[in-house]
Amino acid sequence: MKLDYQSHQPLQANENASMNQKSPSLNQPPALFVGIDWADQKHDCHIIDAKGNQFAVELTQKPAAINQWIADMTEKAGGGKIAIMLEQSKGALIHALMFRENIVLYPINPKQLARYRESYPGGDGKSDPTDAMYLARLLRERIDTLKAWLPDDEQTRLLNRLCEQRRFVVGNQTKLRQQLISVLKQYFPVVLELFGKTHQLELLLAVLKRWSDPRQLRRADRRLIVRVLREQGIRNEERHNEMIDAIRRSPLLCDDAALITPMSMTAKHLALQIESSVKTIAQFDQQISETFKTHDDAHLFSSLRGAGPTLAPRLLCAFGSQRDRWSDADELASFSGIAPITRQSGKQRHVRRRYACPKYLRQTFHEFASAARTWCPWTKARYQMLRAGGMKHHAALRKLARSWIRILYRVWQTRIPFDCDRYIETLKRRLPEIIPCLENP
Repeated sequence: MKLDYQSHQPLQANENASMNQKSPSLNQPPALFVGIDWADQKHDCHIIDAKGNQFAVELTQKPAAINQWIADMTEKAGGGKIAIMLEQSKGALIHALMFRENIVLYPINPKQLARYRESYPGGDGKSDPTDAMYLARLLRERIDTLKAWLPDDEQTRLLNRLCEQRRFVVGNQTKLRQQLISVLKQYFPVVLELFGKTHQLELLLAVLKRWSDPRQLRRADRRLIVRVLREQGIRNEERHNEMIDAIRRSPLLCDDAALITPMSMTAKHLALQIESSVKTIAQFDQQISETFKTHDDAHLFSSLRGAGPTLAPRLLCAFGSQRDRWSDADELASFSGIAPITRQSGKQRHVRRRYACPKYLRQTFHEFASAARTWCPWTKARYQMLRAGGMKHHAALRKLARSWIRILYRVWQTRIPFDCDRYIETLKRRLPEIIPCLENP
């Protein structure tokens, strides 16, 4: 089950008026406590009313069935609040339940449910109906300590989804490129030697779309090869001659039609898929840019050195649109997995990396810290100090990311853009040992 903790956020202030017309006050005691163990086709539901009466139902993942179930629960609740706990915060079921009148959602980490289940005798067993029962019990017992899930404003949700889906397409493209390289190594290594560099991707795809068979490329008309090279920006005639001579001279890895024919078909198929993903990513980039520019908080993140057009929108979405989402920067650092976990018992104390966290959110801060150490002077200097002190690369990046979270949290709260030069002057006073690293980057 995939979690998206990044969406666990309170309601934005400017949406309170419209949303409160549909939802009861979060301070109102629930009339029903509902635990749902979700699945693809059907969901097991366990309901506990305010008097402690319990019953279970099975819910089919169909719009008509969900609407009828909500109507039944609303009738049983008598118009009161219906609190629902489940192990996800996005997906078909969440999308069907969000914005529903009187319904408040409480998504949780599966580990929380597993540990709660184990606290009962025989809790090491597992089934969908019993998990729904434990979810309902957990919700009823600890609702005062839980934070309800309420959607962010529409523009931030749109931007967040665009960034997430772009990342998904980029990840798929990476897999396709790895598959293509693996295929080419088996029957067409010369094309990798000539056009296999990362910046030559479009050229490699153009060649494979025309000549995925190495035998065809060796016999191809010189003028056609030159045309393809020119279309991809290679206009130097000497460079043309070098590439064409290499193509003509390079021996075939093998001349087995039983291998070359299916492999060439596969390579062409992968090339077309990669080309399509490149176009899709460009479309995402354009839509993200247009949406980001119109967001009220865009100026707070677009000015960050190292953020760029990709990471700036992701950082904005990481914080969200309402200022009461996080009580302080450390809460976000822990939630995102950037802050480590400390375990102490007696004289023993262990500090280790946090694994139970939203991976996409952690990745956002981690990647920004890595980019900032290239473009931001103080980040680069601090990274050098940490590495010189014996800290490993990724540990140093997480340390930098935690510092950036503290900075960005204040920027986000005050709505005042970050002033890098001013911060460096402050850093020199508070951390004088960084001065040599700043002066000799």
